[in-house]
Amino acid sequence: MEENEEELVEKLKTLLETKQYTSLRQALSELNDADIALFLGELEEADMLKIFRILPKSLAADVFSYLEMEDQQSIITSLSEREAGSIIDNLMADDATDLLEEMPASMVKRLLAAASPETRRDINHLLNYPEDSAGSIMTVEYVDLKEDSTVAQAIERIKKVGIDSETINICYVLDKQRTLLGTVALRYLLISDEDAVIGDIMHENVVAINTLMDQEEVARAFQKYDFTAMPVVDNEHRLVGIITVDDVVDILQEEATEDMEKMAAIVPSDKPYMKMSVVSLWAKRMPWLLLLMISATFTGGIISSFQDKLAICAILTAYIPMLMDTGGNAGGQASVTIIRGLSLNEIEFKDLFRVVWKEIRVAVLCGFTLSVANFAKLMLLDKIGFAAAITVCLTLFAAVLIAKMVGCLLPMLAKKIGFDPAVMASPFITTIVDALSLLVYFRIASAIMGL
Repeated sequence: MEENEEELVEKLKTLLETKQYTSLRQALSELNDADIALFLGELEEADMLKIFRILPKSLAADVFSYLEMEDQQSIITSLSEREAGSIIDNLMADDATDLLEEMPASMVKRLLAAASPETRRDINHLLNYPEDSAGSIMTVEYVDLKEDSTVAQAIERIKKVGIDSETINICYVLDKQRTLLGTVALRYLLISDEDAVIGDIMHENVVAINTLMDQEEVARAFQKYDFTAMPVVDNEHRLVGIITVDDVVDILQEEATEDMEKMAAIVPSDKPYMKMSVVSLWAKRMPWLLLLMISATFTGGIISSFQDKLAICAILTAYIPMLMDTGGNAGGQASVTIIRGLSLNEIEFKDLFRVVWKEIRVAVLCGFTLSVANFAKLMLLDKIGFAAAITVCLTLFAAVLIAKMVGCLLPMLAKKIGFDPAVMASPFITTIVDALSLLVYFRIASAIMGL
């Protein structure tokens, strides 16, 4: 947006409130598609629908692809079958498939019936692939060339089909069975002789993705090879679609959000925070809160079982929160580091002993540093007895060691048995470490102070 964003938004809202629809339509037509979608997303549903209807048809279809899924559903269900079919036809096949996957079956049938036969075929093709697989996120709009075509013929084909393709920067060379033979970049076509044969100038060493590859693996492949687009092939190496880098950005955002929610003990959701109701947020958070609350009762049970001993040396009670918090933080640090390494394939289960040995050394250094600092504080500021100070500091050292071990072991074991490592993050690890730290605390206190 060229002018100040806030001023522009206020100007557009004023035009809407004063019903100056012609001026509003003109002002919106001068903006970027993504900026229009952002503006629509800030409006109430009724106003959003009103503005969407006054947009030129060609612009409306482009803006639609940038809207949040919930807004897309609101708009598409408010349109007539003919209008909805036009929107579906103008979307890339992968974007249309994403939309239909989130809609009721009755609505999907209505929209598919309104779409063109070609669009319907492409969408049905994508809907057959497993969710979160490469096949489900690919697009079937790409430029394919024959290996015996000349450069001049290839350029003519790009002019003919390029407008409906996701990208024309890379073209894919196929044989008669649609087997992927190679790729050729548009820039090479432009600088090559017009009579040159595509098969002679194509790049044959093609990195391709299988249709059943998980979307996280797809994202890693893009990161590894630094491509802007990659071909998707079936088990016979026949080209069935392509995935572009904009799809990968969406995958990375989705996976990162999901991992963050799991690590915070929240059931993942694909809706924006402001679009979720209070009841929805409650439903997403309560299951883990209940589980963690129940598991935390074990910690209370441990404290209760040592009440008599705590009554003899009540000062020990004051340091329980510090020990539990430090252990939980230490475990959280280890788990987040390991979960990231597992997500990026930097760490595998075969590295278990190397990881444990490294975390042991880190824990010894961290535990020793914290214990020394805490001992000085206990003796100089708190002025507690030597035996009590030693008890607290030894427990602190043990708590850090235990936390680091639990924090690195649980995510790796979870990954090995097929669970998401992100589930074994801070809240879950903290509960385990708290219970173990208290057991160690009271055992050490019993040994040193004779409780």
